[in-house]
Amino acid sequence: MNITQYDSLSSIIFLSVISDDPQELKVIFCVRGVLSPLLANLLLDDLDKELEKRGHRFVRYADDGNIYVRSRRAGERVMASVARFLERKLKLKVNEAKSAVDRPANRKFLGFTFTRGRMPRRKVSEKAVLAFKAKVRELTNRTRGRTIRQIVKELRKYILGWKGYFGFAEVASPLHDLDKWIRRRLRSYHWKQWGRRGYRELRKRGISRDLAWNTAKSAHGPWRLSRSPALAIALPTRYFAGLGLPSLVER
Repeated sequence: MNITQYDSLSSIIFLSVISDDPQELKVIFCVRGVLSPLLANLLLDDLDKELEKRGHRFVRYADDGNIYVRSRRAGERVMASVARFLERKLKLKVNEAKSAVDRPANRKFLGFTFTRGRMPRRKVSEKAVLAFKAKVRELTNRTRGRTIRQIVKELRKYILGWKGYFGFAEVASPLHDLDKWIRRRLRSYHWKQWGRRGYRELRKRGISRDLAWNTAKSAHGPWRLSRSPALAIALPTRYFAGLGLPSLVER
């Protein structure tokens, strides 16, 4: 068996089995998805052993990995050495576009990055935060026509899964901000659904007549009003918690 083409182990690997017997067929396997980390581990196990033998601090998942050194000069030297090992020993090609020598705070790995300073801490990367927001926007789209309980039920499933992975982060401030942002999305959804009933709904939730009237007659849209005092009081954090909305920060 020989590898005829290598194109990022996380995407596709083409394997071919060729026999000299004319009665046998050439078989080509196209491997994708969940098998790619397994194949990467099989091929890159020798790399792990080589890095351990050299005494490097490193972390790897499938074909993505980081090696930690003390200086840029050391990083450039190690990068060149590891690239030679991969190409000559394992017959693999390094993706130069995705490889670099840089400070940990400027890089991301599996959705995480690090803070700057002498005591770096794990932090959710900006790219992961943007992907999270995109999914929440999809679930809380004001034109979906679902009840708030249905929306929270769908959000709960997604948030708990995301939290189970990114709860490993040590910097909590981005998670606090996301909690507030989610509640604001839900207040906006509520206000859109209330429509002309906005004034009556605010009054039922204890908002004063003047504040409810000024909010209901405001020219601002649902997103702007989601930060208004009236909606913050009428739909507090405990209200959404009662519906089953989990927090990204609280255990």
